[in-house]
Amino acid sequence: MLARRHDPIIAIATAPGRGAVGIVRVSARALGGFVPALLGRSLQPRHAHYLPFADADGQPIDHGLALHFPAPHSYTGEHVLELQAHGGPVVLQLLLARCLQVAAAGHLPGLRLAEPGEFTERAFLNGKLDLAQAEAVADLIDATTSAAARSASRSLAGAFSQDIHRLRDALIHLRMLVEATLDFPEEEIDFLQKADAHGQLANLQQTLAQVLQRAAQGALLREGIKVVIAGQPNAGKSSLLNALAGAELAIVTPIAGTTRDKVQQTIQIEGVPLHVVDTAGLREAGDEVERIGIARAWDEIAGADAVLFLHDLTRSSTPEYASADAAIAATLAQRLPPGVPIIDVWNKSDAVAAAAAGDAASAARQAVWLSARTGAGLDALRQLLLRTAGVQAVPEGVYIARERHLQALHASDAHLMQAAAQLHAASPALDLLAEELRLAQNALNSITGEFGADDLLGVIFSRFCIGK
Repeated sequence: MLARRHDPIIAIATAPGRGAVGIVRVSARALGGFVPALLGRSLQPRHAHYLPFADADGQPIDHGLALHFPAPHSYTGEHVLELQAHGGPVVLQLLLARCLQVAAAGHLPGLRLAEPGEFTERAFLNGKLDLAQAEAVADLIDATTSAAARSASRSLAGAFSQDIHRLRDALIHLRMLVEATLDFPEEEIDFLQKADAHGQLANLQQTLAQVLQRAAQGALLREGIKVVIAGQPNAGKSSLLNALAGAELAIVTPIAGTTRDKVQQTIQIEGVPLHVVDTAGLREAGDEVERIGIARAWDEIAGADAVLFLHDLTRSSTPEYASADAAIAATLAQRLPPGVPIIDVWNKSDAVAAAAAGDAASAARQAVWLSARTGAGLDALRQLLLRTAGVQAVPEGVYIARERHLQALHASDAHLMQAAAQLHAASPALDLLAEELRLAQNALNSITGEFGADDLLGVIFSRFCIGK
Protein backbone atom coordinates (compact mmCIF):
# COMPACT_ATOMS: atom_id res chain seq x y z
CA MET A 1 0.00 0.00 0.00
CA LEU A 2 2.88 2.40 0.74
CA ALA A 3 3.83 2.46 -2.95
CA ARG A 4 0.41 3.97 -3.80
CA ARG A 5 0.04 6.22 -0.78
CA HIS A 6 -0.79 9.33 -2.86
CA ASP A 7 -3.60 7.75 -4.91
CA PRO A 8 -7.11 9.06 -4.24
CA ILE A 9 -9.09 6.28 -2.56
CA ILE A 10 -12.75 5.45 -1.96
CA ALA A 11 -14.65 2.83 0.02
CA ILE A 12 -17.89 2.10 1.80
CA ALA A 13 -16.97 2.99 5.38
CA THR A 14 -19.83 1.25 7.17
CA ALA A 15 -20.25 -2.43 7.93
CA PRO A 16 -21.63 -4.76 5.24
CA GLY A 17 -25.36 -5.45 5.30
CA ARG A 18 -28.43 -3.32 5.82
CA GLY A 19 -28.50 -0.42 8.25
CA ALA A 20 -30.17 2.90 8.91
CA VAL A 21 -27.22 4.87 7.53
CA GLY A 22 -24.37 3.98 5.19
CA ILE A 23 -21.28 6.05 4.42
CA VAL A 24 -19.16 6.29 1.27
CA ARG A 25 -15.80 7.93 2.02
CA VAL A 26 -13.32 9.52 -0.40
CA SER A 27 -9.82 10.68 0.57
CA ALA A 28 -7.50 12.55 -1.80
CA ARG A 29 -4.69 15.09 -1.78
CA ALA A 30 -6.99 17.36 -3.79
CA LEU A 31 -10.66 17.01 -4.67
CA GLY A 32 -10.62 19.80 -7.26
CA GLY A 33 -13.73 19.70 -9.42
CA PHE A 34 -14.80 16.27 -8.17
CA VAL A 35 -17.30 17.53 -5.59
CA PRO A 36 -19.27 19.89 -7.89
CA ALA A 37 -19.17 17.34 -10.71
CA LEU A 38 -20.61 14.69 -8.41
CA LEU A 39 -23.08 16.80 -6.43
CA GLY A 40 -23.77 19.75 -8.72
CA ARG A 41 -22.55 22.26 -6.13
CA SER A 42 -19.68 23.13 -3.83
CA LEU A 43 -19.76 22.32 -0.14
CA GLN A 44 -19.03 24.52 2.84
CA PRO A 45 -16.22 22.90 4.87
CA ARG A 46 -17.31 20.81 7.86
CA HIS A 47 -21.02 21.48 7.29
CA ALA A 48 -23.62 18.81 6.59
CA HIS A 49 -25.55 19.48 3.38
CA TYR A 50 -28.79 17.64 2.64
CA LEU A 51 -29.11 17.07 -1.10
CA PRO A 52 -29.86 14.45 -3.76
CA PHE A 53 -27.17 12.04 -4.94
CA ALA A 54 -27.84 11.81 -8.66
CA ASP A 55 -26.78 9.26 -11.27
CA ALA A 56 -25.36 10.08 -14.72
CA ASP A 57 -28.84 10.89 -16.05
CA GLY A 58 -29.59 13.27 -13.20
CA GLN A 59 -31.99 10.87 -11.53
CA PRO A 60 -31.60 10.64 -7.73
CA ILE A 61 -30.00 7.50 -6.37
CA ASP A 62 -30.85 8.68 -2.85
CA HIS A 63 -31.12 11.80 -0.72
CA GLY A 64 -28.64 12.22 2.10
CA LEU A 65 -25.91 14.28 3.75
CA ALA A 66 -22.63 15.33 2.14
CA LEU A 67 -19.69 16.59 4.22
CA HIS A 68 -16.35 17.97 3.08
CA PHE A 69 -13.37 17.96 5.48
CA PRO A 70 -10.51 19.97 3.95
CA ALA A 71 -6.91 18.95 4.60
CA PRO A 72 -5.30 18.80 7.08
CA HIS A 73 -8.34 18.88 9.36
CA SER A 74 -9.68 15.44 8.54
CA TYR A 75 -9.28 11.85 9.69
CA THR A 76 -6.65 11.04 7.05
CA GLY A 77 -5.01 14.48 6.90
CA GLU A 78 -6.08 14.73 3.25
CA HIS A 79 -9.25 16.20 1.73
CA VAL A 80 -12.11 13.88 2.70
CA LEU A 81 -15.63 13.68 1.29
CA GLU A 82 -18.29 11.65 3.07
CA LEU A 83 -21.66 10.77 1.58
CA GLN A 84 -24.15 9.61 4.19
CA ALA A 85 -27.07 7.79 2.60
CA HIS A 86 -29.59 5.16 3.60
CA GLY A 87 -27.74 2.00 4.55
CA GLY A 88 -28.91 -0.42 1.89
CA PRO A 89 -26.17 -2.38 0.13
CA VAL A 90 -27.54 -1.63 -3.35
CA VAL A 91 -27.78 2.11 -2.66
CA LEU A 92 -24.21 2.26 -1.38
CA GLN A 93 -22.88 0.27 -4.34
CA LEU A 94 -24.66 2.63 -6.74
CA LEU A 95 -23.10 5.63 -4.97
CA LEU A 96 -19.69 4.01 -5.08
CA ALA A 97 -20.03 3.28 -8.80
CA ARG A 98 -21.20 6.84 -9.48
CA CYS A 99 -18.16 8.30 -7.69
CA LEU A 100 -15.82 6.10 -9.72
CA GLN A 101 -17.65 7.12 -12.91
CA VAL A 102 -17.24 10.84 -12.17
CA ALA A 103 -13.58 10.33 -11.28
CA ALA A 104 -12.92 8.41 -14.50
CA ALA A 105 -14.42 11.30 -16.51
CA GLY A 106 -11.35 13.33 -15.49
CA HIS A 107 -12.57 14.96 -12.29
CA LEU A 108 -10.42 12.81 -9.95
CA PRO A 109 -7.92 10.76 -11.99
CA GLY A 110 -6.60 7.60 -10.37
CA LEU A 111 -9.41 7.16 -7.86
CA ARG A 112 -9.39 3.52 -6.74
CA LEU A 113 -10.97 1.31 -4.12
CA ALA A 114 -9.22 1.51 -0.76
CA GLU A 115 -7.38 -1.46 0.68
CA PRO A 116 -8.23 -2.67 4.20
CA GLY A 117 -7.01 -0.14 6.74
CA GLU A 118 -5.82 2.34 4.14
CA PHE A 119 -7.70 5.35 5.52
CA THR A 120 -6.11 4.82 8.93
CA GLU A 121 -2.75 4.19 7.28
CA ARG A 122 -3.05 7.60 5.61
CA ALA A 123 -3.83 9.10 9.04
CA PHE A 124 -0.62 7.55 10.39
CA LEU A 125 1.54 8.56 7.42
CA ASN A 126 0.21 12.12 7.58
CA GLY A 127 0.91 12.48 11.29
CA LYS A 128 -2.69 12.43 12.51
CA LEU A 129 -2.06 9.28 14.60
CA ASP A 130 1.02 7.41 15.68
CA LEU A 131 1.23 3.68 15.09
CA ALA A 132 0.00 2.65 18.55
CA GLN A 133 -3.03 4.94 18.18
CA ALA A 134 -3.73 3.61 14.68
CA GLU A 135 -3.74 0.04 16.00
CA ALA A 136 -6.07 1.15 18.79
CA VAL A 137 -8.66 2.11 16.13
CA ALA A 138 -8.93 -1.52 15.04
CA ASP A 139 -8.81 -2.72 18.67
CA LEU A 140 -11.70 -0.42 19.59
CA ILE A 141 -13.77 -1.83 16.73
CA ASP A 142 -12.87 -5.42 17.65
CA ALA A 143 -13.31 -5.03 21.43
CA THR A 144 -15.34 -7.89 22.90
CA THR A 145 -15.75 -6.48 26.42
CA SER A 146 -16.49 -3.05 27.86
CA ALA A 147 -13.12 -3.05 29.65
CA ALA A 148 -11.32 -3.75 26.36
CA ALA A 149 -13.26 -0.94 24.65
CA ARG A 150 -12.34 1.55 27.40
CA SER A 151 -8.69 0.49 27.25
CA ALA A 152 -8.62 0.81 23.46
CA SER A 153 -10.17 4.25 23.77
CA ARG A 154 -7.39 5.28 26.17
CA SER A 155 -4.78 4.08 23.67
CA LEU A 156 -6.53 5.91 20.84
CA ALA A 157 -6.50 9.09 22.96
CA GLY A 158 -2.73 8.70 23.28
CA ALA A 159 -2.25 7.42 26.85
CA PHE A 160 0.01 4.54 25.79
CA SER A 161 1.94 6.70 23.33
CA GLN A 162 2.52 9.41 25.93
CA ASP A 163 4.08 6.89 28.31
CA ILE A 164 6.31 5.60 25.51
CA HIS A 165 7.33 9.15 24.57
CA ARG A 166 8.24 9.96 28.18
CA LEU A 167 10.42 6.85 28.33
CA ARG A 168 12.01 7.73 25.01
CA ASP A 169 12.75 11.32 26.07
CA ALA A 170 14.39 10.12 29.29
CA LEU A 171 16.45 7.66 27.25
CA ILE A 172 17.56 10.40 24.86
CA HIS A 173 18.70 12.54 27.80
CA LEU A 174 20.72 9.67 29.22
CA ARG A 175 22.19 8.89 25.80
CA MET A 176 23.24 12.54 25.50
CA LEU A 177 25.21 12.28 28.77
CA VAL A 178 26.94 9.09 27.66
CA GLU A 179 27.79 10.52 24.24
CA ALA A 180 29.14 13.68 25.89
CA THR A 181 31.43 11.58 28.07
CA LEU A 182 32.60 9.67 24.98
CA ASP A 183 33.19 12.83 22.95
CA PHE A 184 35.06 14.74 25.68
CA PRO A 185 37.09 12.17 27.63
CA GLU A 186 39.72 14.76 28.59
CA GLU A 187 37.27 16.87 30.57
CA GLU A 188 37.69 16.77 34.32
CA ILE A 189 33.94 16.75 34.93
CA ASP A 190 32.43 13.28 34.92
CA PHE A 191 29.12 13.94 33.19
CA LEU A 192 27.66 10.59 34.17
CA GLN A 193 28.46 10.88 37.84
CA LYS A 194 27.39 14.49 38.16
CA ALA A 195 24.07 13.86 36.40
CA ASP A 196 23.39 10.73 38.48
CA ALA A 197 23.31 8.43 35.47
CA HIS A 198 22.88 5.44 37.79
CA GLY A 199 19.75 6.99 39.28
CA GLN A 200 18.38 8.00 35.89
CA LEU A 201 18.83 4.50 34.52
CA ALA A 202 17.24 2.96 37.61
CA ASN A 203 14.24 5.30 37.23
CA LEU A 204 14.00 4.38 33.56
CA GLN A 205 13.91 0.68 34.38
CA GLN A 206 11.29 1.21 37.09
CA THR A 207 9.06 3.29 34.81
CA LEU A 208 9.45 0.76 31.99
CA ALA A 209 8.41 -2.04 34.36
CA GLN A 210 5.23 -0.12 35.22
CA VAL A 211 4.42 0.50 31.54
CA LEU A 212 5.09 -3.16 30.76
CA GLN A 213 2.72 -4.25 33.52
CA ARG A 214 -0.11 -2.06 32.20
CA ALA A 215 0.59 -3.14 28.63
CA ALA A 216 0.49 -6.81 29.66
CA GLN A 217 -2.91 -6.22 31.24
CA GLY A 218 -4.04 -4.48 28.06
CA ALA A 219 -2.83 -7.36 25.90
CA LEU A 220 -4.81 -9.71 28.10
CA LEU A 221 -7.95 -7.62 27.53
CA ARG A 222 -7.37 -7.71 23.79
CA GLU A 223 -6.40 -11.35 23.35
CA GLY A 224 -7.95 -13.05 26.39
CA ILE A 225 -6.78 -16.49 27.46
CA LYS A 226 -7.62 -19.89 26.07
CA VAL A 227 -8.97 -22.25 28.73
CA VAL A 228 -9.43 -25.91 27.75
CA ILE A 229 -11.63 -28.24 29.79
CA ALA A 230 -10.18 -31.76 29.82
CA GLY A 231 -10.95 -35.00 31.60
CA GLN A 232 -12.53 -38.40 31.33
CA PRO A 233 -15.96 -38.93 29.73
CA ASN A 234 -18.95 -38.00 31.89
CA ALA A 235 -16.89 -35.90 34.30
CA GLY A 236 -19.17 -32.94 33.51
CA LYS A 237 -17.06 -30.98 31.03
CA SER A 238 -20.00 -29.92 28.85
CA SER A 239 -22.05 -29.08 31.92
CA LEU A 240 -19.21 -26.87 33.17
CA LEU A 241 -18.98 -25.05 29.83
CA ASN A 242 -22.74 -24.45 29.89
CA ALA A 243 -22.57 -23.22 33.49
CA LEU A 244 -19.71 -20.79 32.77
CA ALA A 245 -21.39 -19.51 29.59
CA GLY A 246 -24.84 -19.31 31.14
CA ALA A 247 -26.33 -21.04 28.08
CA GLU A 248 -26.96 -24.57 26.78
CA LEU A 249 -24.15 -24.65 24.26
CA ALA A 250 -23.03 -28.26 24.53
CA ILE A 251 -25.19 -31.37 24.55
CA VAL A 252 -25.25 -33.06 27.95
CA THR A 253 -26.31 -36.72 28.31
CA PRO A 254 -25.39 -39.62 30.62
CA ILE A 255 -23.91 -41.42 27.60
CA ALA A 256 -20.11 -41.51 27.69
CA GLY A 257 -18.53 -39.95 24.61
CA THR A 258 -21.41 -37.59 23.78
CA THR A 259 -18.97 -34.77 22.94
CA ARG A 260 -17.09 -35.76 19.78
CA ASP A 261 -15.63 -32.40 18.76
CA LYS A 262 -14.66 -29.18 20.47
CA VAL A 263 -17.28 -26.64 21.52
CA GLN A 264 -15.94 -23.13 22.15
CA GLN A 265 -17.45 -20.06 23.78
CA THR A 266 -15.93 -16.73 24.79
CA ILE A 267 -17.01 -15.48 28.20
CA GLN A 268 -15.77 -12.58 30.28
CA ILE A 269 -14.83 -12.40 33.92
CA GLU A 270 -14.55 -8.85 35.25
CA GLY A 271 -13.77 -7.59 31.76
CA VAL A 272 -11.20 -10.26 30.87
CA PRO A 273 -12.21 -12.43 27.88
CA LEU A 274 -11.78 -16.18 28.32
CA HIS A 275 -12.07 -18.51 25.34
CA VAL A 276 -13.38 -21.70 26.98
CA VAL A 277 -13.12 -24.93 24.96
CA ASP A 278 -15.00 -28.12 25.82
CA THR A 279 -13.34 -31.24 24.43
CA ALA A 280 -14.06 -34.93 23.92
CA GLY A 281 -13.57 -37.18 26.93
CA LEU A 282 -10.05 -38.60 27.16
CA ARG A 283 -10.01 -42.40 27.06
CA GLU A 284 -9.25 -45.28 24.73
CA ALA A 285 -11.35 -44.47 21.66
CA GLY A 286 -14.33 -46.71 20.96
CA ASP A 287 -14.61 -45.85 17.24
CA GLU A 288 -12.91 -43.82 14.53
CA VAL A 289 -15.05 -40.70 15.06
CA GLU A 290 -14.29 -40.64 18.77
CA ARG A 291 -10.60 -41.25 18.08
CA ILE A 292 -10.50 -38.16 15.87
CA GLY A 293 -12.34 -36.16 18.54
CA ILE A 294 -9.84 -37.22 21.21
CA ALA A 295 -6.90 -36.32 18.94
CA ARG A 296 -8.42 -32.88 18.44
CA ALA A 297 -8.86 -32.56 22.19
CA TRP A 298 -5.13 -33.09 22.71
CA ASP A 299 -4.41 -30.52 19.98
CA GLU A 300 -6.55 -27.97 21.82
CA ILE A 301 -4.88 -28.81 25.12
CA ALA A 302 -1.43 -28.30 23.58
CA GLY A 303 -2.38 -24.71 22.63
CA ALA A 304 -4.05 -23.81 25.93
CA ASP A 305 -3.08 -20.95 28.23
CA ALA A 306 -4.67 -22.87 31.11
CA VAL A 307 -6.23 -26.33 31.49
CA LEU A 308 -9.17 -27.22 33.69
CA PHE A 309 -8.61 -30.89 34.55
CA LEU A 310 -12.09 -32.08 35.51
CA HIS A 311 -12.59 -34.92 37.98
CA ASP A 312 -15.81 -36.70 38.89
CA LEU A 313 -16.10 -36.80 42.68
CA THR A 314 -18.66 -39.59 42.53
CA ARG A 315 -16.10 -41.90 40.88
CA SER A 316 -12.76 -40.49 42.05
CA SER A 317 -12.32 -43.09 44.82
CA THR A 318 -12.62 -46.10 42.49
CA PRO A 319 -9.24 -47.60 41.48
CA GLU A 320 -10.08 -47.75 37.78
CA TYR A 321 -11.13 -44.09 37.59
CA ALA A 322 -8.20 -42.89 39.71
CA SER A 323 -5.77 -44.84 37.53
CA ALA A 324 -7.19 -43.28 34.35
CA ASP A 325 -6.96 -39.79 35.90
CA ALA A 326 -3.33 -40.44 36.83
CA ALA A 327 -2.57 -41.48 33.25
CA ILE A 328 -4.19 -38.29 31.90
CA ALA A 329 -2.21 -36.19 34.39
CA ALA A 330 1.04 -37.80 33.27
CA THR A 331 0.24 -37.12 29.60
CA LEU A 332 -0.68 -33.52 30.39
CA ALA A 333 2.68 -33.03 32.07
CA GLN A 334 4.42 -34.35 28.95
CA ARG A 335 2.43 -32.46 26.32
CA LEU A 336 1.90 -29.06 27.92
CA PRO A 337 4.57 -26.39 27.46
CA PRO A 338 6.33 -25.32 30.68
CA GLY A 339 4.44 -22.74 32.69
CA VAL A 340 0.94 -23.61 31.47
CA PRO A 341 -1.14 -23.98 34.66
CA ILE A 342 -3.36 -26.99 35.33
CA ILE A 343 -6.32 -26.39 37.63
CA ASP A 344 -7.91 -29.49 39.15
CA VAL A 345 -11.68 -29.05 39.17
CA TRP A 346 -13.54 -31.55 41.33
CA ASN A 347 -17.08 -31.67 39.97
CA LYS A 348 -20.41 -33.04 41.27
CA SER A 349 -19.85 -31.81 44.82
CA ASP A 350 -23.63 -31.81 45.24
CA ALA A 351 -23.64 -35.62 44.95
CA VAL A 352 -21.04 -36.37 47.67
CA ALA A 353 -20.47 -35.39 51.26
CA ALA A 354 -18.84 -31.99 51.72
CA ALA A 355 -16.02 -33.46 53.78
CA ALA A 356 -15.11 -35.98 51.06
CA ALA A 357 -15.09 -33.25 48.40
CA GLY A 358 -12.90 -31.06 50.55
CA ASP A 359 -10.41 -33.88 51.13
CA ALA A 360 -10.13 -34.53 47.38
CA ALA A 361 -9.62 -30.89 46.52
CA SER A 362 -7.01 -30.28 49.19
CA ALA A 363 -4.68 -32.83 47.66
CA ALA A 364 -4.48 -31.04 44.31
CA ARG A 365 -2.07 -28.40 42.88
CA GLN A 366 -4.46 -25.55 42.19
CA ALA A 367 -7.91 -26.86 42.89
CA VAL A 368 -11.53 -25.94 43.33
CA TRP A 369 -14.52 -28.12 43.99
CA LEU A 370 -17.90 -27.28 42.58
CA SER A 371 -21.17 -28.46 41.14
CA ALA A 372 -21.71 -27.58 37.49
CA ARG A 373 -25.34 -28.61 37.95
CA THR A 374 -26.17 -26.28 40.87
CA GLY A 375 -23.55 -23.60 40.25
CA ALA A 376 -21.98 -23.95 43.69
CA GLY A 377 -18.27 -23.11 43.51
CA LEU A 378 -18.40 -21.41 40.09
CA ASP A 379 -17.47 -18.00 41.54
CA ALA A 380 -14.41 -19.54 43.19
CA LEU A 381 -13.41 -21.04 39.83
CA ARG A 382 -13.85 -17.68 38.08
CA GLN A 383 -11.60 -15.94 40.60
CA LEU A 384 -9.01 -18.69 40.31
CA LEU A 385 -9.02 -18.29 36.54
CA LEU A 386 -8.43 -14.56 36.94
CA ARG A 387 -5.50 -15.18 39.26
CA THR A 388 -4.14 -17.75 36.82
CA ALA A 389 -4.34 -15.16 34.05
CA GLY A 390 -2.37 -12.77 36.26
CA VAL A 391 -5.07 -10.31 37.27
CA GLN A 392 -7.30 -9.81 40.27
CA ALA A 393 -9.48 -7.32 38.41
CA VAL A 394 -8.98 -4.90 35.53
CA PRO A 395 -7.28 -1.84 37.06
CA GLU A 396 -7.94 1.73 36.00
CA GLY A 397 -5.48 3.27 33.59
CA VAL A 398 -4.88 0.15 31.49
CA TYR A 399 -4.42 0.76 27.78
CA ILE A 400 -4.87 -1.79 25.06
CA ALA A 401 -1.68 -3.42 23.79
CA ARG A 402 -0.60 -6.07 21.32
CA GLU A 403 1.94 -8.84 21.36
CA ARG A 404 4.37 -6.79 19.26
CA HIS A 405 4.18 -4.00 21.86
CA LEU A 406 5.06 -6.45 24.63
CA GLN A 407 7.95 -7.83 22.59
CA ALA A 408 9.29 -4.31 22.02
CA LEU A 409 8.98 -3.43 25.71
CA HIS A 410 10.73 -6.66 26.73
CA ALA A 411 13.49 -5.96 24.21
CA SER A 412 13.94 -2.45 25.57
CA ASP A 413 14.05 -3.80 29.11
CA ALA A 414 16.70 -6.35 28.14
CA HIS A 415 18.89 -3.63 26.60
CA LEU A 416 18.49 -1.46 29.70
CA MET A 417 19.61 -4.39 31.84
CA GLN A 418 22.71 -4.74 29.70
CA ALA A 419 23.28 -0.98 29.96
CA ALA A 420 22.99 -1.16 33.76
CA ALA A 421 25.54 -3.99 33.82
CA GLN A 422 27.99 -1.82 31.87
CA LEU A 423 27.32 1.25 34.01
CA HIS A 424 27.95 -0.66 37.25
CA ALA A 425 31.11 -2.33 35.99
CA ALA A 426 34.44 -1.36 37.54
CA SER A 427 35.61 -0.11 34.14
CA PRO A 428 32.48 0.58 32.11
CA ALA A 429 32.72 0.30 28.33
CA LEU A 430 30.93 3.51 27.44
CA ASP A 431 30.67 2.66 23.75
CA LEU A 432 28.78 -0.55 24.63
CA LEU A 433 26.65 1.39 27.12
CA ALA A 434 25.74 3.92 24.41
CA GLU A 435 24.86 1.12 21.98
CA GLU A 436 22.56 -0.63 24.47
CA LEU A 437 20.75 2.66 25.15
CA ARG A 438 20.37 3.24 21.41
CA LEU A 439 18.88 -0.22 20.90
CA ALA A 440 16.52 0.31 23.84
CA GLN A 441 15.30 3.53 22.24
CA ASN A 442 14.84 1.87 18.84
CA ALA A 443 12.65 -0.79 20.47
CA LEU A 444 10.45 1.92 22.00
CA ASN A 445 10.33 3.85 18.72
CA SER A 446 8.97 0.78 16.93
CA ILE A 447 5.85 0.89 19.14
CA THR A 448 4.73 4.36 18.02
CA GLY A 449 6.14 4.10 14.51
CA GLU A 450 9.07 6.54 14.64
CA PHE A 451 11.14 3.55 13.62
CA GLY A 452 9.57 0.69 11.69
CA ALA A 453 9.93 -1.23 8.48
CA ASP A 454 7.46 -0.78 5.62
CA ASP A 455 6.59 -4.47 5.66
CA LEU A 456 5.57 -4.19 9.34
CA LEU A 457 3.19 -1.35 8.47
CA GLY A 458 1.73 -3.39 5.62
CA VAL A 459 0.99 -6.31 7.95
CA ILE A 460 -0.59 -4.09 10.59
CA PHE A 461 -2.95 -2.14 8.34
CA SER A 462 -3.93 -5.08 6.14
CA ARG A 463 -5.81 -6.52 9.12
CA PHE A 464 -8.16 -3.53 9.35
CA CYS A 465 -11.62 -3.54 7.85
CA ILE A 466 -12.18 -1.87 4.48
CA GLY A 467 -13.31 1.73 4.85
CA LYS A 468 -11.19 2.27 7.94
